[in-house]
Formats: sequence, C-alpha cells, structure tokens
Amino acid sequence: AVRAACHKRPVDAEQIAMLVEDVMDALEAQYDREIPSRAIGEAVMQRLRLIDQVAYVRFASVYKEFRDVNEFVDEISALVKNKPKNR
Repeated sequence: AVRAACHKRPVDAEQIAMLVEDVMDALEAQYDREIPSRAIGEAVMQRLRLIDQVAYVRFASVYKEFRDVNEFVDEISALVKNKPKNR
C-alpha cells in the first residue's frame, strides 16, 4: 500500500524502506505481542505525511476508507492547515 501511494512520486525505494523500518522499530518497542493494524496505519500515515503529501493523501484515502469526495477535500484541507510554514 505504501509503494502504491508513492507510485510516480519523488519517493525512492530507500525512503520507503526506511519508513517501514522506522514504523516496525517504533511499534515493536511500544507493543509486547500483537500490534494493532490501526497503530500500523497511523504510524505509516504520520511518517508518510512528512515525506510526500500527495503519497500521504493517497494512503489516507485507502486507510481511512473515504466514502466521498468531501472526505477527500477535508483531509487535504487539514493537511494544508497544519502544514509547517517555511521561514
């Protein structure tokens, strides 16, 4: 799903591998046995948002199961609203 979200985006295979490794390390440290799929999805979204915003929205649209275009627009609006300002 992460690779599909990054398809034709300026995200290379090494960045994806690092994202996956970072998510695995963080979640293995946080959970003893079973890692909830919700935690995996949230961790991936959090990191993907920093790497590429278009890939983030693609992943979020599948993960959050957007039902219509309004949910898609709401997610993009939140992304723009919370974008750090360049200084």
